[in-house]
Amino acid sequence: MLKSAAAGLIILLMSRSAPAEENIMQLSACPDTPNCISSQAPDTTHFIAPIPYSGAAESALQRLRTVLASLPRTTITAEQGAYLHAEARSRVFRFVDDIEFLLDTEQQLIHVRSASRTGYSDFGVNRRRVAHIRAAFMKVP
Repeated sequence: MLKSAAAGLIILLMSRSAPAEENIMQLSACPDTPNCISSQAPDTTHFIAPIPYSGAAESALQRLRTVLASLPRTTITAEQGAYLHAEARSRVFRFVDDIEFLLDTEQQLIHVRSASRTGYSDFGVNRRRVAHIRAAFMKVP
């Protein structure tokens, strides 16, 4: 019984980690709830424009890291190639939101997805967060 519980925990932990680099071509789809936005969403409710960049992809990733490091209660939790995952915690209740970024080097765009892990509505928090990240990214040299 203990071995099967440990195996289940390992599978759960593996499923929460970032996908393997060769499989990351698109961010996860948003659920039907209004607490998620994505630059790859097909509908207007969840869609937000990707973040454009110029220059080398590695420079864009470094700028993105700098911006995320400046945000309170935000931690980069995984990075694989052109994919970056961060977690942001709310100030009062410590709810966790997942923020994902995926660089499209051909079009020089950073695709973004920001979603609450719990609840139904986020009252626009994810959309405002991405707008703030976009503005800060554009200011970083």
